[in-house]
Amino acid sequence: MTEGTTYRVLIGGGGTGGHVFPAIAIADALRQLVPGTEFLFVGAKGRLEMEKVPEAGYAIEGLPVAGFQRRVTLKNVTFFYKLLVSMISSRRIIRRFSPHVAIGVGGYASGPVIKAAARRGIPVLIQEQNSCAGVTNRLLARSARTICVAYEGMEKYFPADRLVLTGNPVRDNLVDLSGTAGKAYEEFGLVKGKRVCLLLGGSLGARTLNQSFMDGMGKLDRNNLQVLWQCGKGYFNEVEEKIRSAGLKNIRLLPFISRMDLAYGAADVIVSRAGALTISELCLVGKPVILVPSPNVAEDHQTRNAEALVRKHAAILVTDARAGEQLVDTMLGLVENSVQQAQLSEHIKQLGIPDASRRIADEILKLLEKT
Repeated sequence: MTEGTTYRVLIGGGGTGGHVFPAIAIADALRQLVPGTEFLFVGAKGRLEMEKVPEAGYAIEGLPVAGFQRRVTLKNVTFFYKLLVSMISSRRIIRRFSPHVAIGVGGYASGPVIKAAARRGIPVLIQEQNSCAGVTNRLLARSARTICVAYEGMEKYFPADRLVLTGNPVRDNLVDLSGTAGKAYEEFGLVKGKRVCLLLGGSLGARTLNQSFMDGMGKLDRNNLQVLWQCGKGYFNEVEEKIRSAGLKNIRLLPFISRMDLAYGAADVIVSRAGALTISELCLVGKPVILVPSPNVAEDHQTRNAEALVRKHAAILVTDARAGEQLVDTMLGLVENSVQQAQLSEHIKQLGIPDASRRIADEILKLLEKT
């Protein structure tokens, strides 16, 4: 490109926070490197990205595309029609915006628009968050010049000569948690000197995690323990009533935790689902973690994510099916085992990549400089 020309970057994908927030982080990092860059996001109508991307200050267009259900359902009747409309709309978006590079972050929304960009000869970079590659990214890989991944061993899904290990972008305030513990005690009403178990079920809550801790609530009544419990808005009243009935004073219940940096900073042990973005955050946080993968995700990728950490002795895995009988006891055992805590902490820290956003932005810049 000639000097002074503004880059136009298209970013396609979304559907969940695990796709949307890394996409925004990538755009933020690239904008810092090249302040005049113009961005256009393309997502799925009615999904999270249509709200969060504009809140972050970026333009977005929505496609009617929907995911194909792997079971017999009436939703698949309209799948092909929505896909056709999305493909036509994607070609129009590409012609109108004329991007210099197209970035796919996964999710079914990225398929039509990234494919349309590739057919126009526009350089494509895709970013895969999980240790088990998603279907859309596998299909797009043949068109991609660069494939940014967060896990080793992704050659089984993608061409090895295009792979770059970059990690997953995470929130900047999680890179350095020093000094957050003191603020956390005030923020959440925690008692200094008592160990803290942080229980995370995601912003919507997780039935298995909540139910396991409610069923084992009698075991949580310990003088040296306090539980910081994010239960999700939909479960708050039920869990709150259970805690009140049990008369427990050492549980701090919240429907949602906005200051995750403070929550992570205060935690001695963390219990969580195993989404790709969450795991990337946990690797930077460097605290001992028990992962309970959700079975209700495509291709069981949360279990694959968790197993990748377990193989490195960086996490404990409790299956969703066994959580009811094992989870609370496993957590209590870890809280009392300082040696195991130290080992898990040391190993998970080794997997963290704090500058993932910048690494991906650098790869995008390499493609832009060739246009």
